[in-house]
Amino acid sequence: MQDGGRGAPAMTRRRAWFLAVRPFSYPASLVPVLVGTAAAAEADFRPGLFLLALAGSFLIHAGTNLATDYFDFSHGVQPRETLGGVIQGGMLRAAEVHRAAIVCFALGAACGLVIVALTGWPVLAAGVASILAGYFYTAKPIMYGRRGLGEVMVFIFMGLVMVMGSSYVQVERLDWRAFYAALPVGILVANILHANNLRDIVNDRARSKLTIASAIDRPAADAVLHLLSWGAFVVVLAGVAARELPVWTLLVLLALPSAWSALRLLREREAAGLNRLVRATATLHLRFGLLLALGLLLDALV
Repeated sequence: MQDGGRGAPAMTRRRAWFLAVRPFSYPASLVPVLVGTAAAAEADFRPGLFLLALAGSFLIHAGTNLATDYFDFSHGVQPRETLGGVIQGGMLRAAEVHRAAIVCFALGAACGLVIVALTGWPVLAAGVASILAGYFYTAKPIMYGRRGLGEVMVFIFMGLVMVMGSSYVQVERLDWRAFYAALPVGILVANILHANNLRDIVNDRARSKLTIASAIDRPAADAVLHLLSWGAFVVVLAGVAARELPVWTLLVLLALPSAWSALRLLREREAAGLNRLVRATATLHLRFGLLLALGLLLDALV
């Protein structure tokens, strides 16, 4: 394979950028925006703000992916082969990946500024915090993704902040329904990251990267995956029982087979086999989130 500079074949570079931005991971950004918007469905739908929120979410996610690859490389933490290793493989230069991350964050910020102009300052606070969280996931001096805080932070930013923020841009107020809807969404996106870290226990320990999975090891890490997977369903059941979520959101129970299928993959012991577990937890998050959004939307319509 040729070097990732100017002489690299066009198809090779396009494929390298595809691997670097990882669009297959974007359902984790799509679901919170859909759920937050559906939570505000009783108000008049504002499609322009919805599209701006979705674009901003995707751009910040892309920036986070690129920044993670860049800092993993510059700090001597080898990118995993499952993600392509585009810098290590010479397909792209480290500097251009870092520049692309900054551009994505800047474009995401531009979307946020338009929303702020149309709605108000709370979106500005959420947007700035989200960009900083994405950049410093692996950037010094914070590097919270390597200090055992990854799951907590994605729960906050890809759950609470994104769902409630997407609801806010529609109704311009914070809403308890959006808060309760955000909880299971955040739990299941944290579940994806935990499955990813569970797969990488050996690799992460070798590179002194602290995650919940590498700290407690298996089978305790398996138990955490069970807790997160089933916990999302319990939160919705509790929300319906407390009348904070509509009965229609019980549609998420149709995703129970997805949870069961994902957890069965914990029988795998090798990292390569556990790649299927990561994909299965992502599928669970997507199906659960779509059903939750549908339930919220049906409640508003019916």
